[in-house]
Amino acid sequence: MSTRTLDINAALLAADRVETVAPPATPRPAGEGGGKPDAATRTALALRHVSYQDLGAFEEMLRARGFRVRYFDIGSGDLAAIDLAQAELLVVLGGPLHAYDIDRYPFLRKEISLLEARLASNRPCLGVGLGAHLMARALGARVYPGAACRIGWAPLMLTPAGTASPLRHLVGPVLHWQADAFDLPSGAQRLASSEACAEEAFAYGSNALALQFHVEGVAKKFERWLISRAPELAAAPGLSITRLRADTARLARVTAAQGQRCLAEWLDQVQPPG
Repeated sequence: MSTRTLDINAALLAADRVETVAPPATPRPAGEGGGKPDAATRTALALRHVSYQDLGAFEEMLRARGFRVRYFDIGSGDLAAIDLAQAELLVVLGGPLHAYDIDRYPFLRKEISLLEARLASNRPCLGVGLGAHLMARALGARVYPGAACRIGWAPLMLTPAGTASPLRHLVGPVLHWQADAFDLPSGAQRLASSEACAEEAFAYGSNALALQFHVEGVAKKFERWLISRAPELAAAPGLSITRLRADTARLARVTAAQGQRCLAEWLDQVQPPG
């Protein structure tokens, strides 16, 4: 490979890094406070662990509601540089890690500390998959290996609180992709369970929501999940990739629309920090 080719590749990688890492937001004017900011000034900051697990269908809905969507790619920057006060919404996305692997992946400890501060500030916070586990850890709950790896489409069982919550929109199967489980954090409200797992979703106050399952996935991007998680899929007993792919093609579009309605209603119910 020529020196010129190497220079071009380096430039492209640098450009991509600038594109995805969230830049500092514009500070609010002095004296501004209380209530929700104007739609034009709202930022949704997503902490992304792997490129193929992004906001998916949530991103389309957030942009339609006037949010500026920014990603911070974990492992490519300093978490301490994030100014959480500038993000109206923080979303912690999924990934093939374990929330208890803080010795192998020290950035998880920083991420948990960041979540502790966010949750203590009572500002809107959403966790999906691994993000839900990290939220549970930040709230003092135990996260541990589950009885079995759970990959595939299966329905939720909503609690009475879940039925009265925005999760009421999630009718039918959702995508489960987890090997771990967590205890319900103290002070949190259980919203959903499944046949395989007692804890699938919880709310912590009105401004924090954790979803262990996935309703944000977009079918046309799902092959990236299958490629990136090939060793995990190969090790899962009795799992048919052909069936998983077919189920996703059949169900993901409807589930994503339900997930968008769920997130939109939750955002409408979010309260100003007190």
